[in-house]
Amino acid sequence: MKIERKYMAHYLNAAFGTEPDSYCRLGSDLEEYSPEMTANVEKKQNILGQTSVVIDGYQKQGEVTPYYAVEDDPLFEKLQAILDGDLVLDDLKTDIVEVKLWGEESSGAYPAVKEECYIEIVSYGGDTTGYQIPFNVHYTGVKTKGTFAVDTKTFTPA
Repeated sequence: MKIERKYMAHYLNAAFGTEPDSYCRLGSDLEEYSPEMTANVEKKQNILGQTSVVIDGYQKQGEVTPYYAVEDDPLFEKLQAILDGDLVLDDLKTDIVEVKLWGEESSGAYPAVKEECYIEIVSYGGDTTGYQIPFNVHYTGVKTKGTFAVDTKTFTPA
């Protein structure tokens, strides 16, 4: 049986390192969110005509386009603060949780992986459809497996 896309949920932490966490689900205006893996691939051909392939890492990145600003939304408030303050470096660091809603539910929580990431705002403004702040999510590879309770938006490490 095919799994519908809506069952792979992505929650971005709008608290950006402060307590408490403030997870916002990506997707209300997105037709697609597909983190690109961008593998670091090295190919070598020997004198026998054989090719060896080494994949030694990934530079994972996701694109959130469009992102429409919504008043009182914690993620919009943080994105606007990044713009207003020209924030850089660790002020752009947060985490994103990928929740497998098709997985085995245990007391309201689903299997999940939390990964550290940085947010890069691409532009802001937009057209007559509304104020937009598209951004990229740059994953660091620092992951924690656990569960995510959708009703309380709480991640619990395994």
